[in-house]
Amino acid sequence: MIAAPEIPTDFTLLQESETHFSSDTDFEDIEGKNQKQGKGKTCKKGKKGPAEKGKSGNGGGKPGGPNRMNGHHQQNGVENMMLFEVVKMGKSAMQSVVDDWIESYKHDRDIALLDLINFFIQCSGCKGVVTAEMFRHMQNSEIIRKMTEEFDEDSGDYPLTMAGPQWKKFKSSFCEFIGVLVRQCQYSIIYDEYMMDTVISLLTGLSDSQVRAFRHTSTLAAMKLMTALVNVALNLSINMDNTQRQYEAERNKMIGKRANDRLELLLQKRKELQENQDEIENMMNAIFKGVFVHRYRDAIAEIRAICIEEIGIWMKMYSDAFLNDSYLKYVGWTMHDKQGEVRLKCLTALQGLYYNKELNSKLELFTSRFKDRIVSMTLDKEYDVAVQAIKLLTLVLQSSEEVLTAEDCENVYHLVYSAHRPVAVAAGEFLYKKLFSRRDAEDDGILKRRGRQSPNANLVKTLVFFFLESELHEHAAYLVDSMWDCATDLLKDWECMNSLLLEEPLNGEEPLTDRQESALIEIMLCTIRQAAECHPPVGRGTGKRVLTAKEKKTQLDDRTKITELFAVALPQLLAKYSVDAEKVTNLLQLPQYFDLEIYTTGRLEKHLDALLRQIRDIVEKHTDIDVLEACSKTYHALCNEEFTIFNRVDIARSQLIDELADKFNRLLEDFLQEGEEPDEDDAYQVLSTLKRITAFHNAHDLSRWDLFGCNYKLLKTGIENGDMPEQIVIHALQCTHYVILWQLAKITESSSTKEDLLRLKKQMRVFCQICQHYLTNVNTAVKEQAFTILCDVLMIFSHQIMTGGRDMLEPLVYTPDSSLQSELLSFILDHVFIDQDDDNNSADGQQDDEASKIEALHKRRNLLAAFCKLIVYTVVEMNTAADIFKQYMKYYNDYGDIIKETMSKTRQIDKIQCAKTLILSLQQLFNEMIQENGYNFDRSSPTFSGIKELARRFALTFGLDQLKTREAIAMLHKDGIEFAFKEPNPQGESQPPLNLAFLDILSEFSSKLLRQDKRTVYVYLEKFMTFQMSLRREDVWLPLMSYRNSLLAGGDDDTMSVISGISSRGSTVRNKKTKPATGKRKVPEAEESSSSDSMWLNREQTMHTPVMMQTPQLTSTIMREPKRLRPEESYMGVYPMQPEHHQAPLDYKQQEEAARQQERAAMNYVKLRTNLQHAIRRGTSLMEDDEEPIVEDVMMSSEGRIEDLNEGMDFDTMDIDLPPSKNRRERTELKPDFFDPASIMDESVLGVSMF
Repeated sequence: MIAAPEIPTDFTLLQESETHFSSDTDFEDIEGKNQKQGKGKTCKKGKKGPAEKGKSGNGGGKPGGPNRMNGHHQQNGVENMMLFEVVKMGKSAMQSVVDDWIESYKHDRDIALLDLINFFIQCSGCKGVVTAEMFRHMQNSEIIRKMTEEFDEDSGDYPLTMAGPQWKKFKSSFCEFIGVLVRQCQYSIIYDEYMMDTVISLLTGLSDSQVRAFRHTSTLAAMKLMTALVNVALNLSINMDNTQRQYEAERNKMIGKRANDRLELLLQKRKELQENQDEIENMMNAIFKGVFVHRYRDAIAEIRAICIEEIGIWMKMYSDAFLNDSYLKYVGWTMHDKQGEVRLKCLTALQGLYYNKELNSKLELFTSRFKDRIVSMTLDKEYDVAVQAIKLLTLVLQSSEEVLTAEDCENVYHLVYSAHRPVAVAAGEFLYKKLFSRRDAEDDGILKRRGRQSPNANLVKTLVFFFLESELHEHAAYLVDSMWDCATDLLKDWECMNSLLLEEPLNGEEPLTDRQESALIEIMLCTIRQAAECHPPVGRGTGKRVLTAKEKKTQLDDRTKITELFAVALPQLLAKYSVDAEKVTNLLQLPQYFDLEIYTTGRLEKHLDALLRQIRDIVEKHTDIDVLEACSKTYHALCNEEFTIFNRVDIARSQLIDELADKFNRLLEDFLQEGEEPDEDDAYQVLSTLKRITAFHNAHDLSRWDLFGCNYKLLKTGIENGDMPEQIVIHALQCTHYVILWQLAKITESSSTKEDLLRLKKQMRVFCQICQHYLTNVNTAVKEQAFTILCDVLMIFSHQIMTGGRDMLEPLVYTPDSSLQSELLSFILDHVFIDQDDDNNSADGQQDDEASKIEALHKRRNLLAAFCKLIVYTVVEMNTAADIFKQYMKYYNDYGDIIKETMSKTRQIDKIQCAKTLILSLQQLFNEMIQENGYNFDRSSPTFSGIKELARRFALTFGLDQLKTREAIAMLHKDGIEFAFKEPNPQGESQPPLNLAFLDILSEFSSKLLRQDKRTVYVYLEKFMTFQMSLRREDVWLPLMSYRNSLLAGGDDDTMSVISGISSRGSTVRNKKTKPATGKRKVPEAEESSSSDSMWLNREQTMHTPVMMQTPQLTSTIMREPKRLRPEESYMGVYPMQPEHHQAPLDYKQQEEAARQQERAAMNYVKLRTNLQHAIRRGTSLMEDDEEPIVEDVMMSSEGRIEDLNEGMDFDTMDIDLPPSKNRRERTELKPDFFDPASIMDESVLGVSMF
């Protein structure tokens, strides 16, 4: 094929996005202008043969030839890298930059290519420069090795990963440059067998480098280069089709009208286009086989993601050539990748294919093979991946409904109840497409019908049926929110929902059952709430966001529509379902979302009166707490002083409360008459009336009815007689609590007299005494109610009440005495820290019912949290927490989070007191063990081991910053030592103190002491020791020996803690000029560092442990990170631990010699490890025996295993072997790819459960 001269710069070029050419494009060079020069065998790395050197361009850089590139001088054959700077700034038009480079290439292609090579090298972050001498005489592998040696190791960052505004757009500019370069050169330069061969060879070599920066940058460049070539190939294919069509049309003409010259020109043009396409295919094959098939399974996720993203573009852009199973299989295999970002790229690539329905026929085999994997990815642990998997299934569903089975769809359906909103919304769209988007032909004629006869009626029923069939979920709000974006018109058709509830069914129509009506009312309430509040339900959002003007207008319109419809319909609905507690509870919530002004502006007062009458009737009919509280909230919503309906509603409410209060006083007087047994009917009447009053008192201030006196009388009688029904006591306590809170609110909000404060103080103190009495009640429910209310009252009336400038409330502050604190603690120990089977108070005695067990646990957690709140806010003494902390290990699964948070908060308040509380809890457990087993217990017993484990857990809670906890840890040791020697042995000093074994527990905290504090604690310990104790070696003295050793071994422990702290911050000690790739890393000699004591002390504080030394930022796709030793293993050779037996303290010289030995051991270890790493680097190649698995179990739940990836797939692919030649020798060295799935997964990986 003959190359044509480069096209003029003012020629109109096709953009990358164009896929169609007209028949009269620039490829129709009938005069033969596009003749290639020297069309022949493909080149090697772009190097010229010896006879060609110095002959290219205008002298190949000889004196007299052009020595400028883009107007910048070249010095000594080294370009000044301005191409990289221009692309990095991204300010210049990329086409002009490329045009300048093309002009330079025309003058001297060696210098221009050298500029381009250095551009790729510098884009990788390498400081090295490829000189003209290197370019002429060195192979690619030698150049890359040289650049690797000169790579800057100071940081692992390179342009593609750097942060900052100037680097954010670098990647896009870099990719744009490559695309424009190919587009501008697509008519001649890319066919000259030099430029593209050189670039492809360089990028292939760099992509095989062990340096991550080279590999990442070159892979991106190669993939973008491939994408640009695919676009060129597509344009060539279109032009070939056009040329063939013109040739056929000309040939089919009659002989007299046929132009033979034109036929010959068309044949010549078709031949040239075919040759061009063959050349482009060779280039694409070289990139695909030399880069893609190796890098799509690279160890770095970003590189794998680039490959998958680009192959998706190729298949979408040029589907005729790339959309087949030979390429689709790579996407299918990579859907098992262990990194979410790679799996995400697979799904987005497939979405672009499934979106085009014309491509569905080519995806049938792939869909059948990998459909199950896509369905399983809807449960991916990465939410972004799960969302895209659901969206892909939605596209699959739209392309062909027969592909997905009912089971596949059900796996997606239940995700509408997911707590993660994007997943739920995607599942809601899938559900809507599957069940609600289809419309029958007969529905077109009834589109304008409304209510029960509207086309939405059947869809609403379908929604109800779906909600009821998903038995695992009862959250209608989540279902509505999931479908809100895609089915807004359906969910806002409240007129249809109202008609289905109120109107009689049509002829032949099956009426809704009671369960279906309840579900429809719940769904209707949720849609109204969503429209009125404009934010997702609890657990689905991060908080209320600011609404746009359009959203605010929609919200107002919806509220108006809701009010106008249900202001009329709600009284009718309440009348129809007045006896059904569940339906009434939901319906009564609707007025909260009304625009109350419409009652006046719309002249709907009569409907308001009807609503108030229905509410009053419901209050009289029902005693269910939920119904009564719904009525109370409805009155509260309607009693808004801003609207004119306030007086009307306030009168109705006052009348209702008057009647309830009078009835309660009358019934209570008869109920409490002396000398008479309480009648069950009287008790029921008192209880039902008290329930109604309590429910209303929750939302309304009923202070003017003076309910404290009658409730106090009721509670006091219950204490005296002891036969008061439990439900009456529970609601009386709750009602009295509301009375006190409303009085406090009134005093706080307005100026109050001293008499009001004293009256409230007296009532509050009396009420606390009553609650304290009921803590000893025989009924558990009563005790729990008394405990909860008492904790709330103590919290409210603590010293916190004066915060915010409310000093006038100081008389109300109430601090519980020790007896009350003790009773509260006893209640917690008796009713919270119990085994599940011991809790016989589950609802209806259903101990085996899982739901009742969960509910009981939730109740106990609330009780514990209420008491821990008192500890955290210093309402009760902190040492009472000792009884809570000691349960940490035993009840970790049930209350571990609450106890741990309590420890954290108390430590923030007072570190020392918290430490004393922790040691007190351990002492209590130790005493309990002594009482149970005696002093001669076995220190290997589970009980003692459990206490030691608890101490270890306590020590971990102090964190890594020893300076912050220094005083607290020291005080903890002090108290522990005093406790251990507190009880002397009755048999004399020859026997150990009775509590000496506690030192074994205390030693768990020794590692948290600083070096100097260990010496101080050791001195304090010696005060309690006699001379005879220090000489004892019997087993009974082992706790003392081990504790002393833990304090004497402080130097090594302290060094380790300092080193680990520095290492955790990522600090490194290394020579910035070292070149690890060449094995020249230098390590300071041990003799130099151990020359003086001062240097050792300094090193002791700054030296890094060899195990934690930072490895060079040169990563390989094959090299694995060496197996990391456990901390105790890694330090054993460097910092020997103290022997268990007691040693006399070393003198100064011995200590100095030991320190030097330790340092020499550390230095030898560093040398050994560094040499080993260099040996590994030198002895391994990049792709040989690459066993880096990229597959792991990434699912939330697993139900199956990976099947054979080869099954059912056509693995034939186009021949991508290039013709061998001297100019492309390196490409023939590429390893063959047999498209074996084992190339990305070994046998160990194939055994991982995926589904």
